[in-house]
Amino acid sequence: MTTHTPLPTRRLGGLELPAQGLGCLGMSSFYAPADPAEAVLTVRRAIERGVTLLDTADVQGLGEGERLLGKAVAGLRDQVLISTKVGLERNRDGQFLGVRGDREYIRRRCHDSLGRLGVDHLDLYVKHWAAPGEHIEEAVGALAELVAEGKIRHLCLSEVSADTVRRAHAVHPITAVQSEWSLWSRGIEAEVLATCRELGIGIIASCPLGRGFLTDRIHSTADLGPAQDFRHTLPRFGEPNLSRNLAAVAALRPLAAEHGVTVAQLALAWLHHRGDDVVPIPGTRSRGHLEENLAAAQVELSVQDCAAVEAAVPPTAVHGARYAPFLMQLVDN
Repeated sequence: MTTHTPLPTRRLGGLELPAQGLGCLGMSSFYAPADPAEAVLTVRRAIERGVTLLDTADVQGLGEGERLLGKAVAGLRDQVLISTKVGLERNRDGQFLGVRGDREYIRRRCHDSLGRLGVDHLDLYVKHWAAPGEHIEEAVGALAELVAEGKIRHLCLSEVSADTVRRAHAVHPITAVQSEWSLWSRGIEAEVLATCRELGIGIIASCPLGRGFLTDRIHSTADLGPAQDFRHTLPRFGEPNLSRNLAAVAALRPLAAEHGVTVAQLALAWLHHRGDDVVPIPGTRSRGHLEENLAAAQVELSVQDCAAVEAAVPPTAVHGARYAPFLMQLVDN
């Protein structure tokens, strides 16, 4: 049997866990069709390798993501931390409708998520974004009720502003903020990161490989696959932005080669060195890519190495917004 070096540990608020989790988004929706059987095996391999944080959302596959994760962790519940989200609405056709945070909606959706996952509690329940002007206090109040009822262990927020973090934390302690953070998306560094650290809130870095861009496997829009791939709607993946953004990956290749790692591993290692309160959750639906990602947690980078990585891909090197205009108005509120 092959032995592996245990993953380092990190701390999110009062929760200690391995330094890397698994994002399950692509297992059920948003990208090219996945093989459900391989997805389940990937989750189970992750658990074997010491990963505990498994992240999904009620909108992923309109509930199919939660059902798949529930199947994958059956019989292994005591070995994992299940994280799912509430608040981002889609209709039956998958169209985004907006964000909700009212009490009855949150309670109903929590009940539905528990049923699809086949569990009696959620380790982390994430308020999915915040609408402009949303009263986050109502949402967090509802989540606090669910904590008191034993249905939730830890509260998290996703893609919100520093002000919203403060207001939410005043109602009930927030364990972590989950937001997109990578060499390709560094907006969290402006205000949210410092606010979280001031309040003792951890960071779950979602999309740490830039939705696949930092894997060095995307060189044209043709590499995105079928038209239903969500990335076809994202400005960063459209032309002329995509061609301009390829320079960022090219700049990372020689640095990765110096360390004997892939570009993806270098990008993940950079995040692992951003603090002991940061847990990236790269998504994959294959065991091979899972192993590549996990190896990044063991890559050692000096302060000078990290500076070289940041100099190779400064924020100004990224062209295009993260989302289309409708979705952009729903993040960072």
